[in-house]
Amino acid sequence: MTRDELLSAPESDYMSEAQLAFFKAMLLIQLDECRARIESGKVSLADLERPVDVADVASVEEERMTLLNMIDRDRRMLPVVQQALLQIDDGSYGWCDETGEPIGLQRLLLSPSATLSVEAKQRQELMERHMSQA
Repeated sequence: MTRDELLSAPESDYMSEAQLAFFKAMLLIQLDECRARIESGKVSLADLERPVDVADVASVEEERMTLLNMIDRDRRMLPVVQQALLQIDDGSYGWCDETGEPIGLQRLLLSPSATLSVEAKQRQELMERHMSQA
């Protein structure tokens, strides 16, 4: 199934076997890419040389922090993607955790590991904003 076929399918096909296979393939690619970036980041960290010149310390430290942030982001993403794959297996993928309504194909194409519909996510973000301001 292609992206165009996915989007042109009738609403009654929502989370059909073909659509689930499409998203599973996307998630498996995302999982592999995360793992590859983590490994690449670890290698790059190990390859960073200790600067001899004091002037180079800041730029090397900035590069180190960038690599660490990238690795951390991907490490946090791994369980999210793995959870989405489990949801495909248990039949709950594509349905909002909060409302039980469809998340929507467009949203899942942008964020295949999304667990909330756009409306539920907006409510969550609004609540978080209110909580942080309190």
